[in-house]
Amino acid sequence: MKWLIASDLHGSALYCEKIMEAYAREQADRMLLLGDILNHGPRNGLPEGYDPMRVAMLLNAKKEDILCVRGNCDSEVDQMILAFPILADYAILTVGKRMIFATHGHIYNNGNLPPLHKGDILLHGHTHLSLCEHHADYVYCNPGSPTFPHDGHRGYMTLENGTFEWKTLDGTVVRVFALEQSEGSEA
Repeated sequence: MKWLIASDLHGSALYCEKIMEAYAREQADRMLLLGDILNHGPRNGLPEGYDPMRVAMLLNAKKEDILCVRGNCDSEVDQMILAFPILADYAILTVGKRMIFATHGHIYNNGNLPPLHKGDILLHGHTHLSLCEHHADYVYCNPGSPTFPHDGHRGYMTLENGTFEWKTLDGTVVRVFALEQSEGSEA
C-alpha cells in the first residue's frame, strides 16, 4: 500500500490543491493527514490562498481515502464540515512488524513518547520541519508543512514498501529514508 502523508495545511486551499494533485500523480492508495487542517492558528499569519471551506470541499471529495488525526488548531467545529473523522489524537498503522504511531505532535513527540517497542515509528507534524532520524529505540519522521515550512521545503512524504520519501510539491524526491537500513544511517 502507498500512503501520501501531509501535515499542517492550515486552511490554505492553494497548498491543499497541490497536495491533492500530488495524491493523484502519486497514485497513492490512502492519504494520512497529521492535523492542523482548516485553521491557521494564533501563531501563524494568514496563509496564501486561505479558504477553509475550499479545503474542506477538496478533502471531502476523497473522504474514503483519508485517515486524519487532530492537530492543536483542529476542533469540533471543523469536524462539522469535514466528512471524515479528524478528532482522534493518534492513529496506529503497521509496516511489517513495526508500529507507526501517527499523531500531530503537540501531545506525543520526542519529549513525550507514546508507548513504543524498539524499532517502532513516531510520525508527527506540528513542527513544520521535514525530518526522519533513528533514535536509540525508535524512528522519528515528520513530513513538514506545505503551507508554513520552517525549513523551506514545501512538500509531503510518501510511504511505500518500508521507505519514506520526502518530495517537493511537484513530486521531486528530496530525501529517501528506508526503514530497513542499518540504524543511524539515512539515504
